[in-house]
Amino acid sequence: MCPDNRTARRRPMLAVASLILAIALTSGVAAKGLAVQSLDMVTARGVFHFKVEVADTDATREKGLMFRKSLAADRGMLFDFKSPRLVAFWMKNTLIPLDLLFIAADGHVVSIAREATPLSELPIPSGGEVLGVLELRGGRAAEIGAQPGDTVRERIFHR
Repeated sequence: MCPDNRTARRRPMLAVASLILAIALTSGVAAKGLAVQSLDMVTARGVFHFKVEVADTDATREKGLMFRKSLAADRGMLFDFKSPRLVAFWMKNTLIPLDLLFIAADGHVVSIAREATPLSELPIPSGGEVLGVLELRGGRAAEIGAQPGDTVRERIFHR
C-alpha cells in the first residue's frame, strides 16, 4: 500500500503550525487585534513591569478577558475609557479570578477589587471616576502589595 502523498506533504506544515500555536499560547500573545503596551505598577514594594493588552474600543472592552483559561503573572489587560467616568465590571464568561484595579486619569489607583469571582454577573463598581481599569491574574495585586493610592505608569495616564 502506498502512502497518500498529500498527507505526507501536510505533516511538516502541521508540525510547524502546532509549534507556532504552542509558542503563542505560552508567550502571552495578545488576542487578535489588540495592541500590547508596557505598564509599570508602583507600590510600596517597588516597581512591577507588565505587558498588557489594551482594550480601547466598545467591542474589545466588552469582551475583555472572557474565555481565557490562564493569565501569566506579568500579563494583564488595560481598559482605556478615553475620558474619566464611573464604571462597573462583571465576570460573566470570565473563567479565571481577576484583580481589577480602577485607575484615575492621573494614574493613581482609586480602588481594587481582589479575586473577582469567575462567571459572576454581580456588578463590581469603580468607586469613583476612572480613566482605566487594569485586570491582573487573581491574587497578583496582593503579591505586589498594590493598594489604593499607588501609581500606574502607562501612556494613557497623565500626571
